[in-house]
Amino acid sequence: MSMERTSEVDRKTKETDISIKLNIDGNGRHDISTGIPFFDHMLTLFTVHGFFDMSINARGDIDVDLHHTVEDVGLVLGDAFDRALGDRRGIKRYGSSVTPMDDALTSVAIDLSKRPYLVFNIPNLKTAGGKFDFSLAKEFFRAFSTKGGMNLHINISYGENEHHIIESIFKAAGRALDQATSFDERITEVRSTKGTL
Repeated sequence: MSMERTSEVDRKTKETDISIKLNIDGNGRHDISTGIPFFDHMLTLFTVHGFFDMSINARGDIDVDLHHTVEDVGLVLGDAFDRALGDRRGIKRYGSSVTPMDDALTSVAIDLSKRPYLVFNIPNLKTAGGKFDFSLAKEFFRAFSTKGGMNLHINISYGENEHHIIESIFKAAGRALDQATSFDERITEVRSTKGTL
């Protein structure tokens, strides 16, 4: 398989203005600016551990709330992956990763099925009260899985530090998606008994 799996997506609304360039078959190069430093850090981890090349430039009404920018970046990034994957012929389709980050352990499983669904299980933990919390992470991955056409299961086994837990989620998601988007020479068509996704 030698096709280039790249995409460029721009989305502008009254709340956000987002541009993303993506190369699935990269090596982790990144240029990410969302106006939310912690979110930039998480997206950088996702990119590096997924071996994607990614440029994200997002401006949003973060003075009002972080929610619009985080969710809309998820929508545009999901769209970018969907476009870059094309008909998804030849890819493994499934990917999974169990990833530790200090005290935290997260497992992520992905099926690039074009049937979006998100499962997001977190332990019953107190939040640290930071600006970027579990609810924002969930909104990002809900938007990402919806526009990306993926069945995405995120299960946090345990953790004490909210930052570490969220970091383990983004690293695991990148690693699982790298696996799911990779080619297998035994797969010549779409990996489905139906013949299509």
